Amino acid sequence: MRWWSVANFVSNAGTWMQLTVQNLLVLEITGSAAATGLSMSVQAAPALLMSVLGGAAVDRWPRKLTAAVSQALLGAIAFTTAVLVALDQLGMTSLMVLAAATGVVATVDNPACALLGNDLVPAEDVPSAIGVGALVHQSGRLVGAALAGVAVGFLGTSSAYFANGVSFLFVASVIPFLRPAAGAVRQVAVDARQHSGARMTVREGLVFFARRPRLTALAGVTGISAVFGRNYQLTLAVLVTGPLAGGAGSFGTVSTVLAAGGILGAVLGARLRRPSVRLVGVLAAGGALLQVVAGLSPSVAVLIVLVLPMAVVESVSDTAGTAVLQTDPPAHLRGRVLGVWGSIGTVWSLGGPPALGLLMELAGARGALVIGGLLIAGAVGAGHLLRRRRSTRPLVLRTEEGDVVGHPTLSTAA
Repeated sequence: MRWWSVANFVSNAGTWMQLTVQNLLVLEITGSAAATGLSMSVQAAPALLMSVLGGAAVDRWPRKLTAAVSQALLGAIAFTTAVLVALDQLGMTSLMVLAAATGVVATVDNPACALLGNDLVPAEDVPSAIGVGALVHQSGRLVGAALAGVAVGFLGTSSAYFANGVSFLFVASVIPFLRPAAGAVRQVAVDARQHSGARMTVREGLVFFARRPRLTALAGVTGISAVFGRNYQLTLAVLVTGPLAGGAGSFGTVSTVLAAGGILGAVLGARLRRPSVRLVGVLAAGGALLQVVAGLSPSVAVLIVLVLPMAVVESVSDTAGTAVLQTDPPAHLRGRVLGVWGSIGTVWSLGGPPALGLLMELAGARGALVIGGLLIAGAVGAGHLLRRRRSTRPLVLRTEEGDVVGHPTLSTAA
């Protein structure tokens, strides 16, 4: 697990180096902000339809081999892009093709790597392992964004892509030496024997997800939170530079506090032992109410004070939700369930920012934060009340002729 965490840190740092310079590269090639957004959508779009297929592949193929091959393919794409940039041969068409190829490979790589990390610890430690993964992700994001500026300044734009390719190869070289925890190996072996004769179809994963109330509730809470909250880089940027009359420096401070809160939340999330959908809902509602207060902030200083707990709550909620998603399904279905989740999450990531942008156009930055927070808290509260009503409804049995008063209506045989 230590080796896997180090490898993921290196990989995340390389990925964020590439993401940091990719938008600048598109702007340099086209001079169009719309083209920048298009490149991000092209990379994310394959997950909309292909994540379910990628999840099925992860359930069917050996997990370590699948993760190693997908990491090597992502490294090859990064190296190809680096060479084209260095030779000044990268056009918008080739960039879009490479971005789409990255998105296709990621539909297999994401669930494979997520479940491989869970195999490295006993089942009871999976929530902690997911929390460690979140901590590694946040740390790699900070380091990668910082290194991108240094690398581009001294070595040029292609260096960021080259560094990302090296990071993928490092992960691929570590995977063959990973030793899964004994408990995880036994669980996977049991599920493999039980389901070796069954067809591991995509439909099986879809049906399981749709018929699992915990997972559908988790999807609802996460979805409304993703659309009307969490897009703080957008809403807080407009709030700081608009109504609060702050500059780029003030927003930089807010972004730093957000990142620090994410790291702190990942540390706290790693201590969770029994995460639940109820906990995710409570945290989502609490974060939404903090968002409402943040939207009413009279100054940047007050906003900074509120941003830290907002980021902590969001990070702990994400860790808890991921733990439920990766541990609730039986082992032989987890890849396909993660695939379904990837498709759903792509809908949020593609549709959320435009919906939030429209809300900001109509209600302003403050109004978007306040209205969005109230919608999230209201939806979570309504879902909780509906669940209580359904679970506490009394069972009424009709009295039939011949029933004996004081005796059970149903016989032992019945």
